[in-house]
Amino acid sequence: MKSIGDHIKQSRLALGLSQADAAKKLNISTPAFCKIETGQTDLNISRLLQISKTFKVPVMQLISGQAVITDPSEELIALKKELIEKEEEINKLRKKVIDLYDKLGI
Repeated sequence: MKSIGDHIKQSRLALGLSQADAAKKLNISTPAFCKIETGQTDLNISRLLQISKTFKVPVMQLISGQAVITDPSEELIALKKELIEKEEEINKLRKKVIDLYDKLGI
C-alpha cells in the first residue's frame, strides 16, 4: 500500500517539479519536503491542504492515490472524519503519557 508521501510524489512528478521546486512553492526547505514524501514527517491537515492547493489536486487524491472527482462538501466531510479520528488517537496517546508520568511520580 502506498503512503500519502508516495501520492504527493506522484502528483509532484506529474507537474514536472523537482523536490526543490515543490519545496520552494510550499515555502519549506527541500529536506523538509523530502521528509514529507518519504513519510518521515507526519502531515497536519493545513499542510495537506496547502500541498493540495499548490499541486492543484484534491486532498482525497493525495490520501488515496486515486483521481477522484468528488463534491467539495464530500471531501470536507471525509477530512473532518479523518481529523476526528486523529484527534481521538492523540487523546489516547496523551492519556498514556499522563499515566506514565503518574507511574513515574512526576
